[in-house]
Amino acid sequence: MTKQIYIINGSPRKNWNTSKLCESFAKGVVDAGGTAEVINLYDINYKGCRACFSCKLKNGKNYGVCSYPDELKEILNKISVSDGICLATPIYFGDISGVMKMFIERLVYPFVKFDKQYTPIPPKKLKTAVIYTMNVDENTFLNQYIGPKNAAPVGFFENWITHLYQKPERICAFNTYQYHDYSKFDDERWDVEDKKRQHETVFPKDLEKAYNVGRSFA
Repeated sequence: MTKQIYIINGSPRKNWNTSKLCESFAKGVVDAGGTAEVINLYDINYKGCRACFSCKLKNGKNYGVCSYPDELKEILNKISVSDGICLATPIYFGDISGVMKMFIERLVYPFVKFDKQYTPIPPKKLKTAVIYTMNVDENTFLNQYIGPKNAAPVGFFENWITHLYQKPERICAFNTYQYHDYSKFDDERWDVEDKKRQHETVFPKDLEKAYNVGRSFA
């Protein structure tokens, strides 16, 4: 059977680093015979969890399902019965983007029981991947953003994905190239030539990894 994979893009920039990795991942899925759909969260009118608790109401018709009637509802429904998801986000202030946080609230909360183990109850144990793009280097990311025992913000995000689904395969782009012309911006923090070299020599390898992980999903 053809595998249906969803790539969730939590970046506002549709033609830059995160989006290009999403496209490469999707191409890998399609080239391997699967079906891929990229969903851009910034195009969707939704918010985070409303704390209505409808998904926790005993014997309720919406138990275990986010029932809030906005544009995310049907997207969550089709993702939950797919064959895999890839969650892609730039790193802002050492954490996933705001729209991705809202998405995760809506995705995860209905699929955990309020018992001592937070027993997961999703319809399927989906295969997962994560894509991160960021300015920092790998050591900073692992030590400060993932953290020892996954205790930092991005590590905590991955913990919940792993609790519900399969452990995500990680795709990272470090020290990313942010603009075509750094001279136009108030930005003296970065070594522009170093970033340019990274973009020209390393980022293509990041795209290749995204492509290969996408192929493995299909």
